[in-house]
Amino acid sequence: MPESTSLTPPRTSAAAPAVRHRWLGMAVISLGVSLIVVDATIVGVLLPRIVTDLSLTTTGAEWVTSLYALVFAALLIPFGRAGDLFGRRRLFVLGTAVFAAASLAAALAGSGPALIGARALQGAGASMIMPATLSTLNTMFTGRDRAVAFGIWGSMISGMAALGPLIGGAVATGGGWRWAFGINLPLGAALVAGALWLLPETRQPSAGSARREIDWTGGLLSALGLGALVFGIIEGQTYGWWTVTRPLSPAGFHWPETAPSPVPVVLVLGVLLIGALVLVERSRAAAGRPVMLDLELFRIPNFRRGNLASALINVGELGLLFVLPLFLLGVHGTNPLQISLAILPLAIGAFLSGGYAGRLANKRGAHRVVQLGMVLEVGAVIALGLTVSATTGGFGLAPWMLLYGLGLGLTSAQLTNVSLADVPPAQSGQASGTQSTARQIGAALGIAAIGTVFATSLGHAMTDRLAGSALPPERQAAMAHDLRESAGTYGRDLHENPALAAAAHAADESLAIATRNAALTTAAILALGLGVSLRLRPSGDLHREESEK
Repeated sequence: MPESTSLTPPRTSAAAPAVRHRWLGMAVISLGVSLIVVDATIVGVLLPRIVTDLSLTTTGAEWVTSLYALVFAALLIPFGRAGDLFGRRRLFVLGTAVFAAASLAAALAGSGPALIGARALQGAGASMIMPATLSTLNTMFTGRDRAVAFGIWGSMISGMAALGPLIGGAVATGGGWRWAFGINLPLGAALVAGALWLLPETRQPSAGSARREIDWTGGLLSALGLGALVFGIIEGQTYGWWTVTRPLSPAGFHWPETAPSPVPVVLVLGVLLIGALVLVERSRAAAGRPVMLDLELFRIPNFRRGNLASALINVGELGLLFVLPLFLLGVHGTNPLQISLAILPLAIGAFLSGGYAGRLANKRGAHRVVQLGMVLEVGAVIALGLTVSATTGGFGLAPWMLLYGLGLGLTSAQLTNVSLADVPPAQSGQASGTQSTARQIGAALGIAAIGTVFATSLGHAMTDRLAGSALPPERQAAMAHDLRESAGTYGRDLHENPALAAAAHAADESLAIATRNAALTTAAILALGLGVSLRLRPSGDLHREESEK
């Protein structure tokens, strides 16, 4: 098989390395996924040390955490398509090199702007790695092995997202946040060597020079449109959904504080750009020209439904991972490592069920595994919401987080399998980029939506519980405002003042109510995902295999 063809059931020596070493190649893919997922979640725990060492402003600290996700989401589809055209292994190697170089720059950063720039470059490298791993996996494995491989991939996504704060907590406790970035350099070198040795090169079959034409317009519209949408979703809480709540000065331009918030403008711009992308891609496809995003992919029922379900699942996962540490910190004053340990059962559950999901999928069907996982997720989050109280600690959360992790491992492991099973191998890259983009948009929506419910509930609950107290009304209003604006951490300040014991108790109860409301909102969103998953059907290799029996 020539190097320029996509990988189908292997017949020639070019595909032989994938057959002989594909499970070792799976280890390379898993490490690559782990690297970029951990770096998406680790910084939140490290941020207090980073702010102190680099004297970051509040705005700078926010960009350190959000710019990675913003660049990552914006470039997934263009780089997924680039992998189809120029080689997925090549894209993986390039992305790993960029990610490692950016990690070194982050580790050596001496200022806030230098670290922010390094985080943006990390996001670009990650957006090359993710679709390359998924599309390579989609072409390397068929038949019964396919479900097992996607089980490993899905459990790594879910488990490492939860382990990111744990690793960050350990590093923060040790005091060396730079090592969290520096360790990526040797890991990146090992990944590059492993990819060149173990992964086959796959790409879209070439049908003449016309197929090599690059859809630059589609790529630009995709990146700008998705970037605008994710920016608006992430930054709505920071800068205000309708009116400006914090100064915004991009590239030296000062957005007037008396003007409406730029967030709705950016969101509308994003929608318009995505609409323009659809028009451009339809026009190019009608003319027989290559496109950045083949809209015909969305005619595949499982691909369309799988993308929607992926977004809804990530709303739940990232929303919970955002809210629960804030609850524990506000009520118990837990240090970063202890907060991370409270999330550990989620990772354990995801790893355990993800590893078993492949065998279960081969027996019952991948779509049934997804549905079972969604049922467990919804049940676990409802139970968490109904049982959380002002005295609940990490140990009290553990059973529900373990159950949620078990469901998440089953769902994430096989939802991607079902979504991509009917996608032609030649289009694996852009399909993988689209699927990963759905996850990122869901993650951004999760933090924004669940975070908004949490903050709003926090303010209202604190106001209700302080009503009738001996505190002056203006003092009550100030406390409720401070608790909401600090996302609950102001509660620790109240605990440090014995004279404010009643207010501290009110803050604890308010945090519990806000967490309960956030959890039940998350359960409702996950229930929508369950409804979508019930429409998934057997497909791809698993369906063909059942027909052959």
